[in-house]
Amino acid sequence: MRLGVHIVSFKSDEGPAAIAPTLARVARIVDDVGISSVSVMDHFFQMDQMAPAEDPMLEGYTTLGFLAAQTTTVRLGLLVSGVTYRHPGLLAKIVATLDVLSGGRAELGIGAAWYEREHRGLGVPFPPLAERFERLEEALQICLQMWDPENVGAYDGRHYQLAETLCSPAPISRPRPPIMIGGGGERKTLRLVAQYGDACNLFAAAAPDVAHKLDVLRRHCDDVGRDYNTIRTSILHVGGTNSVDAFIDAMVPYAKLGIDDVIVMPAGDRPEVWIEEWCGPAVVRLAELSPTD
Repeated sequence: MRLGVHIVSFKSDEGPAAIAPTLARVARIVDDVGISSVSVMDHFFQMDQMAPAEDPMLEGYTTLGFLAAQTTTVRLGLLVSGVTYRHPGLLAKIVATLDVLSGGRAELGIGAAWYEREHRGLGVPFPPLAERFERLEEALQICLQMWDPENVGAYDGRHYQLAETLCSPAPISRPRPPIMIGGGGERKTLRLVAQYGDACNLFAAAAPDVAHKLDVLRRHCDDVGRDYNTIRTSILHVGGTNSVDAFIDAMVPYAKLGIDDVIVMPAGDRPEVWIEEWCGPAVVRLAELSPTD
């Protein structure tokens, strides 16, 4: 198993001027300790079930561009882009730019979006859930077409119409930036993973619940003629991370399910210290886990 870090807080007692230096230190350390990926949220307000909405929240792709300049090995993506926040043609262009400037380390994480408060607050349209999923599928189709240099023609969907899907420079990832679709919805989300995704991300519910989601994904793969083993599976771990030993023990059932990546969120008010002291040992221990453990 591999370890990713998901940065969810930018609050600092020293104010906004401390955000960039702290992120730079975090970036240097994640490379040093062998973290496989770094992600940030795609929100304009802090999630109000986690902290006050007024807490600092950076725009996601600008932040990834900053992190790209500070790192050399980790993959970079949002967990996950809300389909409502950017026109899909612009989103494909943004991810392609990140991929080029990072040396091929960009990943498109995408989902149907859900945080109504920030939509209403900033005047971003928030269509009903069924329409958001329709838009999500069209956005996936548009990104795939935008990243295919042999197909620069029109796209004519129900919600989006593009006269030409030119994207130059093209991404340098081969065959293109990986697509991670976030969420575990069994009827729609996991079907989209099977049809369009390279990776999925699930919350680390009890291992039997994750096993059920993976079985649903397998069935969707069978339905669309997709090899399930070509999809990278990950979980977002939101439990305690005080003891590396306890964390590794907790990850064993997920390793047995074949989960490829576990993503954790930094603890405490000094994320760079926590990543160095906690993630460093956890990276080594996770790498030793296998589906047969």
